[in-house]
Amino acid sequence: MRLSQMLFVTLREDPAEAEIPSHKLLLRAGYIRRIGSGIYAYLPLMWRVLKKVSQIVREEMDATGAQECLLPQLQPADLWRESGRWDTYTQAEGIMFSLTDRRDTELGLGPTHEEVITTIAKDMVRSYRQLPLHLYQIQTKFRDEIRPRFGLMRGREFIMKDGYSFHTSEESLKKTYQDMDRAYSNMLRRSGLEFRAVDADSGAIGGSGSQEFMVLAEAGEDEVLYTEDGQYAANVEKAVSIPADAELSPFSKVEKRETPGTDTIDKLGKFLKCSPTQVVKNVLYQAVYDSGITVLVLVSIRGDQDVNQVKLLNELTKLAGNYQAKTVLFLTVPDAEAQGKWAAKSLPLGYMAPDLADDYIAGNPPQPPLGKGGQQDSNPPLGKGGQGGVSPKFLRLVDRTAVDLTNFVTGSNESGYHVVGANWNKEFPLPATVVGVRTAKKGDRAVHNPEQTLQSARGIEVGHIFQLGTKYSEAMGATYTNEQGEEMPFIMGCYGVGVSRLAQSAVEQSYDKDGIIWPVAIAPYHAIISIPNISDAQQVEVAEKLYAELNQSGIETLLDDRDERAGVKFKDADLIGIPYRIVTGRSLKSGKVEIVERATKQSHEILIEEVQATLKQWIETAIK
Repeated sequence: MRLSQMLFVTLREDPAEAEIPSHKLLLRAGYIRRIGSGIYAYLPLMWRVLKKVSQIVREEMDATGAQECLLPQLQPADLWRESGRWDTYTQAEGIMFSLTDRRDTELGLGPTHEEVITTIAKDMVRSYRQLPLHLYQIQTKFRDEIRPRFGLMRGREFIMKDGYSFHTSEESLKKTYQDMDRAYSNMLRRSGLEFRAVDADSGAIGGSGSQEFMVLAEAGEDEVLYTEDGQYAANVEKAVSIPADAELSPFSKVEKRETPGTDTIDKLGKFLKCSPTQVVKNVLYQAVYDSGITVLVLVSIRGDQDVNQVKLLNELTKLAGNYQAKTVLFLTVPDAEAQGKWAAKSLPLGYMAPDLADDYIAGNPPQPPLGKGGQQDSNPPLGKGGQGGVSPKFLRLVDRTAVDLTNFVTGSNESGYHVVGANWNKEFPLPATVVGVRTAKKGDRAVHNPEQTLQSARGIEVGHIFQLGTKYSEAMGATYTNEQGEEMPFIMGCYGVGVSRLAQSAVEQSYDKDGIIWPVAIAPYHAIISIPNISDAQQVEVAEKLYAELNQSGIETLLDDRDERAGVKFKDADLIGIPYRIVTGRSLKSGKVEIVERATKQSHEILIEEVQATLKQWIETAIK
């Protein structure tokens, strides 16, 4: 392609809308153009990158025996109601674009396609003889992000490969899952990316085991925790670890002490001269279930630990049946406005105790007596009819880090005061439900080997694979007939790769002050020929000849034949990140051209007749 004929506009300044380097560079280099919030046009250079990424993905998927198809973007709401996810995706997470057609039929733009593919299997797969089956597509997806940002990293429209497999046994599913593990690793390696596969939370997709594939980059939204022995890696939302040992408490008797201005753990520790490991902090959350019931959750956890909201959400989802619900729509720390809707009186924020009285909830009936061992019922009965409103009692949970503390410090339910030397089931009843909701962090000891400590890195999630099990097939009545003639639900797997996100993550991982440094395998072109002076007949002649020869031999080459200064051309070549720049300049006097490697900036003078063979060798080596 000749740059003089290409839609090619570069910017010298960073666009105001861009926040991270890759977003800035893709806009400046003319790869993408913003059309609306979270909506981007893929311009010619970017489309070539996306086609190359898609082809790598397609080849690796086909190699496993998966079959490509194309599923509808527009999906009936009834399918999502069958699976029980319509409210989750349109209200709880709120990421599905929903609409009503002229027939008053509710529809959604597909953020994912489990419901569609399960319906297809339900209608078409009758017998175990047709299984296992693995279908995939490369398709545009839509998600109504609350705050679209970072360009293609978190947009409202994006390109994704999603695949779905159907099985008769867990063993068959695990084989395909392992095939996908290898295929995804191959995809990322072939794309020239440094990555790490990590254990992950399944989120709204559901299922049991899941694994994320993270491209390592400083601007990554996710934190990855791993051990240097290579035996453990997980997203921080999923990671588990052994926390530091709690220190012995200096308090030997129970006492209520005035502690003014100590509404944070740090302030409290300094005031009492105690370790945060000796403190039980009590954190209030507000959960809204899909039954319409609001539940106020009080989590007691060791003072040096933080609550992991993803783990907490998973625990609350397990308890949904107690509130005549299936899932949690919202989980938040209630702000002043939220508290105003249910609080009967001002909360002692920063000074709450594990036994914060239920009469803080407006309209609360008298508190029942304590049960055996001084424990309250952590799953109290609902209000009239069990529908809507606020549950009349706090749901009290205690993290494992706080269970074994003795003579600890905690709030007193009175602002400006704490209790020291407290013990469970003496001064405070131990909540009946013990959970593991702490956030693992760098420096913690590893569960598999306490001599290993967790290290931290930032990552960009570009792939995620799930073992779904029978979640969707059971919900949607999708069955097959087994060898014994019995109707059985499909055992399913789900596998996604963000094609457009992967492309931008490659830029985030590899750039310098001058621009993008594309991996050779997914660069829009392998080489660019820059003619320093288009008035020089020899420079133009050699450039034209090389341009034709290289493209004919399969080396994808751009020709910068614009009437611009040499400095402008060189800057643009660096900015757009083409791996090899060929300059038909002063070296022509000795029958050579200059080739500059974008990644290293190393310059070589190569005989004109050897350019093709040299580049071919470099490219083949780079993409192996």
